[in-house]
Amino acid sequence: MPDRRQFLSAASVGVIGLAMLGACGGSDEARAAGRYPVRMSEEQWRRKLGPQAFAVLRKAATERPYSSPLNDEHRAGIFACKGCDNHLYSSNTKFDSHTGWPSFWAPLPHAILTKTDRSLLLARTEVHCARCGGHLGHVFDDGPPPTGKRYCMNGVAMVFHPGKA
Repeated sequence: MPDRRQFLSAASVGVIGLAMLGACGGSDEARAAGRYPVRMSEEQWRRKLGPQAFAVLRKAATERPYSSPLNDEHRAGIFACKGCDNHLYSSNTKFDSHTGWPSFWAPLPHAILTKTDRSLLLARTEVHCARCGGHLGHVFDDGPPPTGKRYCMNGVAMVFHPGKA
């Protein structure tokens, strides 16, 4: 009969194993290769995006907080996906979340897709570009009115088009 220590050790290994399985379940682009209208090979994405944007958009990395100039962008305009130029967010929905990443309270219609991300042993909602599947960031339920959402985006995954929002 296993004692309490053996039981807890086995349970811990099981929880860690399940978390790793969820985190390593393959890339989103591999699972949805036929779902996104804009598709390229990994090498084409690397050449187009450069190392930092490739790591974020195609490998779901996270940029350092306060490292993106888009965090301090306050002009009227549109924030678009760096991978495919899909228009994602209007400057009208941008707010300073004091997190170090550009944040918005709502995306433009049909601009993004979401999925559950369990990579940090807890469920979060991951945000992807609806046209190319690029990883943009995560959405949280601690944003301002009217939605109460905080779309916390990696600035390196976006470009800014000044003008009418």
